[in-house]
Amino acid sequence: MKNQREKVVVRTSVISILANIILAGFKAFIGLLAHSIAVISDAVNNFTDALSSIITIIGTKLAGKAPDKKHPYGHGRVEYVATFIVAGLVLYAGITALIESIKKIIHPEVSDYSAVTLVILIAAILIKFILGIYVKRMGKKVHSDSLVASGADAFNDALLSISVLASAVIYLLFKISLEAYVGILLSIFILKSGFELIKEAVDNMVGVRVESDLARAIKKTIVKEKVIQGAYDLILHDYGPDKYLGSVHIEVVDTLTVAEIDKLSRKITKTVAEKYGVLLHTIGVYSVNTRDQYVIETKKQITKIVFAHQGVLQMHGFYLNEDAKTISFDIILDFNLQNREAVYRSIYDEVQNQFPAYKIEITLDVDVSD
Repeated sequence: MKNQREKVVVRTSVISILANIILAGFKAFIGLLAHSIAVISDAVNNFTDALSSIITIIGTKLAGKAPDKKHPYGHGRVEYVATFIVAGLVLYAGITALIESIKKIIHPEVSDYSAVTLVILIAAILIKFILGIYVKRMGKKVHSDSLVASGADAFNDALLSISVLASAVIYLLFKISLEAYVGILLSIFILKSGFELIKEAVDNMVGVRVESDLARAIKKTIVKEKVIQGAYDLILHDYGPDKYLGSVHIEVVDTLTVAEIDKLSRKITKTVAEKYGVLLHTIGVYSVNTRDQYVIETKKQITKIVFAHQGVLQMHGFYLNEDAKTISFDIILDFNLQNREAVYRSIYDEVQNQFPAYKIEITLDVDVSD
């Protein structure tokens, strides 16, 4: 599966490289002949796309290296480093195109468009649209963010090339030169793409919230086991595209033996790995009391108190220790709450006042996944 993904990424990137180099060459040639900064900027944009695809291939190859003692989780995050390099090239191209376009406005040159120029631009637009559809489809097929982004970029390039074509047609019909301004428009789009790439790479390295669909699907799969009453605190660490290592807490009935819990956790680990490619290296257990009516009623009362407060998303891990006289549970509060600490303190005080004979231990958990 991993080798197949790498082959698809490399093959698709090679096709993209060849197409972009050919387009860049033709556009640069006609841009120099026609003295058109817009066409030349469009050529530069295609050339940076080719470089991006080359770096994508290198990043994919390096990311596919087997784990070693120094990198036990593999080398998947190399792809994010490659994204930084691509972003640097894109920003350089955008700044260069912007400077040249401004120079053209200050010191205008007469452009010399021809029928050949228009034909090449139209052909380039069609090729870019087709390339965008193909690359994006392949990216979704193998779950490659780099390919999906390249496909979307190809669509944007086609739209930008339409603006270059429009400026050429306007000049031929009305002798009004807009190409320097179109060049500025192109450079702004190039710079925007560069900054978006940097943001994407930074987000992946810093760590972002698990995709909602994936988190919900994993939890739904876990709670299909009848003895499991809930799945919480799902944490997934991203070690490259489609490579997650994580942990989860499950609430199970208190009648299970250690042997039964061991068997259950192994089954969950295997099922999640096979179905989603996610390795759950830790499965924590919360025991749900099903035999002591006092504990059950106490939990109901505290649950009512907790959810009476706005911004409470979840309560789990309830445990009453009669010997130690402690009541403990976790709560998750919405990140959008203005003062999470004040809500936490209010809940704590209300529960403590309601059950003064017990020491209340409330963990303010983090809303890490849906």
